[in-house]
Amino acid sequence: MGIKQLPRRSGECLFEIILRRYETRSTMMTSNRPLEDWGKLLGDVPSATAILDRFLHHAEILSITGRSYRLKDRAGQEAGARESGAKASAARERPSKPEKQEPTPADPCLQPAS
Repeated sequence: MGIKQLPRRSGECLFEIILRRYETRSTMMTSNRPLEDWGKLLGDVPSATAILDRFLHHAEILSITGRSYRLKDRAGQEAGARESGAKASAARERPSKPEKQEPTPADPCLQPAS
């Protein structure tokens, strides 16, 4: 879960997923936001409270600090991107094969984000 507020009904959908998995399946979630911000992030404090209540009941919280591993090569990538800009734009112009669409469930909370 990121920095911006999530779309409307996200809290309801996330609650539905957590409720269906509660005490039956393992669930892992990562977030760069503290738990205190989830009510504001979801735009629904009661849903966020219910989600966290169920989600944290049997949870182990791992707090990771330090520099992002994903950004470790960012300075080198920016320099390389300037050199290969023409190659990247040529690759974007190639036609691609259409991806196979998976059937989506009827429940709107379980449909992939568009």
